[in-house]
Amino acid sequence: MTAVPHAAASHVLPQNALIESGELADLRASVAALARSYGRAYFQTVTREGRHTDALWAEAGKLGFLGVNLPEEYGGGGGGMRELWAVLEELGAQGCPLLMMVVSPAICGTVIARYGTEEQKRRWLPGLADGTRKMAFGITEPDAGSNSHRITTTARRDEATGDWLLTGRKIYVSGVDIAQDTLIVGRTEDARTGTLKPCLFVVPRDTPGFVRNLIPMELQAPEKQFELVLDDVRLPADALVGDEDAGLLQLFAGLNPERIMTAAFALGMGRYALTRAVEYAKVRTVWKQPVGAHQAIAHPLAQAHIELELARLMTVKAAALYDAGDDTGAGEAANMAKYAAAEANIKAVDQAVHTLGGNGLSTEYGLAALINAARVARIAPVSREMILNYVSHQSLGLPKSY
Repeated sequence: MTAVPHAAASHVLPQNALIESGELADLRASVAALARSYGRAYFQTVTREGRHTDALWAEAGKLGFLGVNLPEEYGGGGGGMRELWAVLEELGAQGCPLLMMVVSPAICGTVIARYGTEEQKRRWLPGLADGTRKMAFGITEPDAGSNSHRITTTARRDEATGDWLLTGRKIYVSGVDIAQDTLIVGRTEDARTGTLKPCLFVVPRDTPGFVRNLIPMELQAPEKQFELVLDDVRLPADALVGDEDAGLLQLFAGLNPERIMTAAFALGMGRYALTRAVEYAKVRTVWKQPVGAHQAIAHPLAQAHIELELARLMTVKAAALYDAGDDTGAGEAANMAKYAAAEANIKAVDQAVHTLGGNGLSTEYGLAALINAARVARIAPVSREMILNYVSHQSLGLPKSY
């Protein structure tokens, strides 16, 4: 039977989904004001000194920004992915993106809120909501890359105690040094078929056998990247999040928010770079007029603005579908939003640097550091090529090459 292209399905957006409410506009303004009070100089200073954005993170948590998507009964704001995306985008637009927001409240908080036991929700969600607890997320492996079906990190039960024993490796895990826990994607053996099925485990940072190794990166960011080695890490039975037989469903419930938040990360960065370029183009005078009066400068900036706005619209759709409970529709839209935002961001950053000429490469203006950072959303958490594979297969119904 021929597969029906995913695009043929009907994914209905809630009424007025593309129009921001007054409450959301107020949230954006409040977050922007907070981020502006710290500014890009703060972000660059803590990065250069090898510190973390602890002060900004803590204040954002106290104001309720970090947990705006989490349930109110566990200390969150009771909103959805649209609100959390707005927070991260506005932080980035002021030059202060908080990468751990993609991981801690978006992926980990969502998975636990949707699938955790009552005890797990009460243990972890309040801290994730107010920022006093961070949780990292480990899925990528050296030999698996974007293919989550090849994950080899395995968990087996100790029949004598009921504990889990977790063994494997993860790479490019952000912020393990500043997160009290890491949500690890492992696999357990199905007793009926013998096949491995994905499961999610919360591993406290100081658990014996849980070793982290810093990965040196050219990327300038406060959040460091780590390799994790798990050598028979012993975990209590309740470290397993949700249902052992529903791990794949739970995993992908966290990956849609990850893609939406990666789009937010890219959009904020693109807006920041474009704003700096426009400010410069309005005042930098070489001949009789500011350089922004010349179409060779103005048109590429206008194009960058258009492409960022188009990517924002796709992100609105993805967040609206996700918040409406349409996981299938959100999956397609979230992948497209992440792709569009990453591409728009790279173009905006490149054009911003080019607009400033030599100044665009100077430390004083601080745009050159974004050249590397802009590539993050194109590569992670899934490459643009894998998104194109997804759209080819799922949206268009084309055959797979693998």
